[in-house]
Amino acid sequence: MAKLVRYAWFVLVFNVGVIAFGAFVRATGSGAGCGPSWPTCRPASDAGSETERAIELMHRRTAGVALVLVVLLAFFVWRNTGKRHPARTGAALSVVAIVGEALIGAMIVLAEWVAEDASVARAVSVPLHLVNTLFLLAALTLTIFWLSGGNRLDFSLDRRVTGWVLLGATALVLIAATGAITALADTLFPKGAVTDLPVDEHFLTQLRVVHPILAVVASAIGWMIASRSDKGRGSAAWFLPVIVGLMLLSGMVNVALGVPVWMQLVHLALADALWITYVFVSARALQPSVATAPRLSPSR
Repeated sequence: MAKLVRYAWFVLVFNVGVIAFGAFVRATGSGAGCGPSWPTCRPASDAGSETERAIELMHRRTAGVALVLVVLLAFFVWRNTGKRHPARTGAALSVVAIVGEALIGAMIVLAEWVAEDASVARAVSVPLHLVNTLFLLAALTLTIFWLSGGNRLDFSLDRRVTGWVLLGATALVLIAATGAITALADTLFPKGAVTDLPVDEHFLTQLRVVHPILAVVASAIGWMIASRSDKGRGSAAWFLPVIVGLMLLSGMVNVALGVPVWMQLVHLALADALWITYVFVSARALQPSVATAPRLSPSR
């Protein structure tokens, strides 16, 4: 079982890397590198440079590897756990989420909501993609939690704790979605290019202010979650406020430096780490006081 837990961690970290690579594709405007073709890469004459094509193609390949890794994880979980083991639920949800990632990515490419496209449809699809990404990371994280001996989440134990957990999760999802919109605006409309157009600013640039406001609110909720639940305390809980602080700091540095690509990736990596840690802390907070460990032996 220890080997399976290590493999699950590998799958989670690999997917975080694929997510970062996807952000790199968006930040460099390489999304149109393969033209409106998927899953093959047959760029049109105006699809972009060879560098952009190579970046987009590599992203597709790593995303394909991630899909295979998640499916294999589900197979190994089913093979090595009992019939009612909660990790099976996490693994199944991970497969659903990774398939959703592929379908949303395909929709974005085929509809050509890439590169310089600044349509409302793209403004909706980008945060939708990120929300599904959070779903994937949460499912993989819970799979690891359950493989490590955790029990199914019990939302009826303490309404106060459950309320804080759900409120915090909602806040983090909203902040991630608005962050995706802000990142898209920073890519399409660099701040230096729109400062002289205060009246005719694109709606994406006007939404930039929402993200930092929600960041402060979500940070406050995160600290309260870490301090209000004894069950949530542990090796992950103490790290939660640390990541929140780093997130706020990296956001300010990102803006101060003019949102360079490398800093955007650092900010995204911290956001992923924050979400994964939050899921661990929340899962621990929603554990029964007295619980029977799930069976780890495979059913025959």
